[in-house]
Amino acid sequence: MADPVDIGKRERGAMAETAMGNGTLKAARMRSPLVRSIIRSRYIYLLLLPAVAWYAIFCYGPMYGIQLAFKEFMYNKGIWGSPFVGLEKFEYILRDDLFWRAFRNTVAISFGSILITFPVPILLALLINEMSEGRFKKTLQTIFTLPHFFSWIIISGIVLNLFNHNGAINNLLALAGLERVAFLGIPTLFRPLLYGTSIWKEAGWGTIIYLAAISSIDPTLYEAAVVDGANRYHRMRYITWPGIKTTVVILLILSVGGIMNAGFDQVFNLYNPAVYEKGDIIDTYIYRVTFQSIADFGFSTAVGMFKSVINFVLLLAANRFARFFDSGRIF
Repeated sequence: MADPVDIGKRERGAMAETAMGNGTLKAARMRSPLVRSIIRSRYIYLLLLPAVAWYAIFCYGPMYGIQLAFKEFMYNKGIWGSPFVGLEKFEYILRDDLFWRAFRNTVAISFGSILITFPVPILLALLINEMSEGRFKKTLQTIFTLPHFFSWIIISGIVLNLFNHNGAINNLLALAGLERVAFLGIPTLFRPLLYGTSIWKEAGWGTIIYLAAISSIDPTLYEAAVVDGANRYHRMRYITWPGIKTTVVILLILSVGGIMNAGFDQVFNLYNPAVYEKGDIIDTYIYRVTFQSIADFGFSTAVGMFKSVINFVLLLAANRFARFFDSGRIF
């Protein structure tokens, strides 16, 4: 018969071994690369915490409101208690002619913006990069960047003072003996006005990104090209452009992914009922439906969801398309 004392010793030994094993496992986990990296960079993660909290509260938290697209919102019942109506809101979207007008305008304005305004910061950055270092170059960068810090309300005020019926340009036409022109009331002139003001406001700011990409190019490449007899055009084409091509492709992908966002602030502050035919976009359409007419929050949410799905599909398509050129892509 085994001695009870020996049995107790063996049990205590087994328990000790188990405890040591658990401790060893815990220590091994603590020694994993991910945990060590988090512990080592804990203060950086602490700095990221406010940004993560902001996105969680203001971007991901409100997503529960998407269910309004499938409900008939009632103030006394709230979002959760409002009755479910299925796809009724989306069916109304497909039947609404004003929505499809806004949809066509949004796509046309966004594609036009990509074709006309997107290349301008690239060209501006290439030209500024070819300038010799000096006070004039820095002055130009400051002048080009300054309009970015003006709100669209300020810019719309400038545009109105220039182009309205009694504005500066019409006053000059009147002094020259010509008839005044209702620039802001002609639908065909509204989109060029959007592109022009967008270039003036944002081209300089976009140039900063490309100049930063150019600054990361190895200077010895330019020195070797000069020794080999390459002129400015050849250096720009075979060194500068390949060096920023990845940045250009990534920004182009993001622009394509935001096609359904044609710039609410800009359009809302510049358009008027006379140019709705060419200037009314989905965001301004949602604004009018929500706050100026039927106040149907479910319909507005359905339109916003419809727009977001299209943006997401276009983003995936643009990213996939970039793979065929072996250029930069988001994922």
